Amino acid sequence: MRLASRWRSPAEWVATAAALDSEPMPSELNTANSSGLFAVVQADCPAPMHRAVYYFEMTVRNAGLKGQTSIGFTTESFKMRRQPGWESQSCGYHGDDGYLYRGPGKSESFGPKFTSGDIIGAGINYIEQLLFFTKNGSLIGAFPKDIKGPLYPTIAVHSQDEELTVNFGKEQFCFDIEGYILEQKMTQQSISDKLYLQPDISHWIVRSYLLHYGYQDTLNSFDAASETDPPANHQTGYGEPPEMYGLSHRKMLRQLIMNGDIDSAFKRLEEWYPQVLKDEISVICFLLHSQRFIEYIRAEQLEGAVKYARANLANFLAHKAFEGLLKESVALLAYEKPSESCIGYLLESPQREFVADAVNAAILSTNPKMKDPESCLYSCLEKLLRQLTVCSSELRAFNSDQGDVFLLHKEIYERSKRP
Repeated sequence: MRLASRWRSPAEWVATAAALDSEPMPSELNTANSSGLFAVVQADCPAPMHRAVYYFEMTVRNAGLKGQTSIGFTTESFKMRRQPGWESQSCGYHGDDGYLYRGPGKSESFGPKFTSGDIIGAGINYIEQLLFFTKNGSLIGAFPKDIKGPLYPTIAVHSQDEELTVNFGKEQFCFDIEGYILEQKMTQQSISDKLYLQPDISHWIVRSYLLHYGYQDTLNSFDAASETDPPANHQTGYGEPPEMYGLSHRKMLRQLIMNGDIDSAFKRLEEWYPQVLKDEISVICFLLHSQRFIEYIRAEQLEGAVKYARANLANFLAHKAFEGLLKESVALLAYEKPSESCIGYLLESPQREFVADAVNAAILSTNPKMKDPESCLYSCLEKLLRQLTVCSSELRAFNSDQGDVFLLHKEIYERSKRP
């Protein structure tokens, strides 16, 4: 994504633009109008939209004869012979009167006038869909962003000897933009923090996660540390939660798979849940067989791996659904040091955990009390996080794909760093 770094100009400013093009990514531009004619310049690319806030500043080096300088945002189709804010689909904060202009006939008293030596900033708050202006490091005000489409940073001069320089971020801003962004995010977080939740809901969500994945020992420690009785089932309001089903069996099977003992896992499944292995071409059978093959590779038993693949993986060759993992698994044979190859991830613990999770879900699906077998694929915590991700994506789509792209791991990391 390109950031605005210089200005583009109408025909009469071609020479200036050509001079700018010869410099590598300039971050400021002096624009002087000594002839008394009006001039406006627009950034060479629109403000980036995949972020929480965009911001730039201009310094009034010389207010000139009348101090008719302005700063704002315009669309690509903006007429480059008008002040920003004088045309529709544009806005501008003007130095000679301190007014905010938002289109023909739309002007209002907004802030103080500005003159030589003042630093004026303009920003887009994608979090709350606002436009805002600053003066000398202080926020002047904000208003709804009702301009559609990408917006270009724009400045203008309108009287003799006016001179401006612009900072697109190469130098430190006068306004504390990082503090502003943090404040906006904290405000959003405080809104969600005010939502009422049942007192034991957090305890229940964590407990249901441990139950779902069969972490029985951790669950027992969690219950002991909480010094409270296990909460009632929030799905039914009473009775044993469905995640209790086969808990000790699921715990043991997870341990076997995480230890790489796939043969024992097969035996236990055949003994306890034969229906899971009834279909020899099922996803579970494929994952277990492929993991057994991988364990041969981990143990550097290549001959055993080849024999096992011929006897147990060949049956899956005709099934497209298994093609990707099957090819990658067998490809481990081609490397002298498979753990250092591009598919070395198959030899790491997360791959075992992936198989263990699949087996765990398959066992939960055999619960006769389970109304929806697919609901066992995710814990309640994961369902909440998936819903959060979808809702955030939908909100961003509603705002014309403007603002930060929601990334769950990034969001969790950033929130952990906040005070």
